[in-house]
Amino acid sequence: MEGSGDEEPGAGGPLQQLVKRQRKEKRELQAKIQGMKNAVPKNDKKRRKQLADEVAKLEAELEQKHKEELKQLKEASPEQNKEKKAALEKEREERIAEAEIENLTGARHLESQKLAFLLAARHLEIKQIPSDGHCMYRAIEDQLKDRQNSWTVATLRNQTAKYMHSHFEDFLPFLTNPSTGDMYSREEFEKYCDDIANTAAWGGQLELRALSHILQTPIEVVQMDSPPIIVGEEYSGKPIILVYMRHAYGLGEHYNSVKLLTDAATENSS
Repeated sequence: MEGSGDEEPGAGGPLQQLVKRQRKEKRELQAKIQGMKNAVPKNDKKRRKQLADEVAKLEAELEQKHKEELKQLKEASPEQNKEKKAALEKEREERIAEAEIENLTGARHLESQKLAFLLAARHLEIKQIPSDGHCMYRAIEDQLKDRQNSWTVATLRNQTAKYMHSHFEDFLPFLTNPSTGDMYSREEFEKYCDDIANTAAWGGQLELRALSHILQTPIEVVQMDSPPIIVGEEYSGKPIILVYMRHAYGLGEHYNSVKLLTDAATENSS
């Protein structure tokens, strides 16, 4: 029905009154039409056709009248429209403010705070990595730059896929089909490795295990509510350190890199 979508914003005002009157006029017209139909014999085809034309004309005229009335009402009350727009804008701003407050006390903020505290005790801080499906590999790439290793994300992905493919017996038992719960078939495992090399498939603990062997370096994953996970403990040397975040983005899991806290400490002391 025309006007029904605008009834609530104008509740109690001219718009609501107009909508109520128009609905009444529609009911009255339908009653009139029914009376006209009852007055014409069903076997009088000529008169029935004339009646159908008259009914169509009456309905079209009323619809046009109602459209014009709505248009005139809106044009006659620009100040009401401005007030409505201002009220909607104020409501939007209030919702944004509420969301900001919720974020300050929400899981994402609390996780960031706790991780910052854990890292600060080690004179480290989070170094943000884009959330694009490559975050784990990008975080490792960032760590490797400090070790004069120029491997790119593409190299890391290709090397991971190659290593897992050639050591499938070490990884296959840990991969299951999410639909059936069955261990991956060899074909599914081949597809999994191909996705590592050629797509933005997210990386996890299996890929970290492979990378620790490839780089012959321990990889430490710092997280909020659990002790750090160290993959590749059999290797000596300074570990690559990643930060695992459950609530960083709407999509969920995310990896960041770390850097020395010196810059932040200098800023705080100034």
